[in-house]
Amino acid sequence: MDIWAVANQKGGVGKTTTVVACAGLLAETGRRVLVVDLDPQGSLTTYFRLDPARVTRSTYELFKTPRVPGRDALYTMLQPVASAEITLFPAGLALATVERQFRSDEGVGLRLSRALACLARDFDHVLIDTPPVLGVLMINALAAAELLLLPVQTDYLAIKGLERMAQTLQMVVRARGRELRYCVIPTMYEPGSESSAQGLRTLMRSFADQVGGTVVPLDGSFRDASARGITPSSYAPHSKGVRAYRALLRGMGLLDEGARRSNPPSG
Repeated sequence: MDIWAVANQKGGVGKTTTVVACAGLLAETGRRVLVVDLDPQGSLTTYFRLDPARVTRSTYELFKTPRVPGRDALYTMLQPVASAEITLFPAGLALATVERQFRSDEGVGLRLSRALACLARDFDHVLIDTPPVLGVLMINALAAAELLLLPVQTDYLAIKGLERMAQTLQMVVRARGRELRYCVIPTMYEPGSESSAQGLRTLMRSFADQVGGTVVPLDGSFRDASARGITPSSYAPHSKGVRAYRALLRGMGLLDEGARRSNPPSG
């Protein structure tokens, strides 16, 4: 099971879009995909037409007691979404209280990692949507992840936020005692915009080893797909934004024909 966290300490850079777009493309190959909402704002949960205010079993349950729920209990918290191959671990409003209630609890930073270990046989990929602040929730995501995707809007303020995130990563790596691979994804790029072009040049210069060949442009189909609660590739498979995320995954070797899987979801 591959576990990716999608994070940035600046909001509005395309984290939830990145989770949904990548999950949809992976699911279309037959992979079993779990998307995890660790953001108290519940954007990922809302995207798939669940109301965080009405969710009774959510990622908050992982923090209520030191004992991590077992596989059967975890399955009572998961929700199917429009794609048969995508499952959602939703956020509830109580997630906003985790920092205040549980930050001093022993082992609190490993709750998600331990829960996902119980589901390792059931999913091929896990994508975690994170809050834009360093705290218990983001630490859980970074502790669980094998790869970090860092969407960053191609403008000055977003790039300064990425620099802060890079400092956070250094702290996390020291705490983990092992490296955390990360990939910077330029998002919301506006062709023809000098500020976008300048931002992209700055990213390429400052994070040359982490920025791949994929630049995600502004694409209205992302907004339209969100309005319908379906993945962008289901709504507009040939849109420029979907093509960019497809290129990202292809560059990782994940969309090759030989990598397809056809296992049905377990549960």
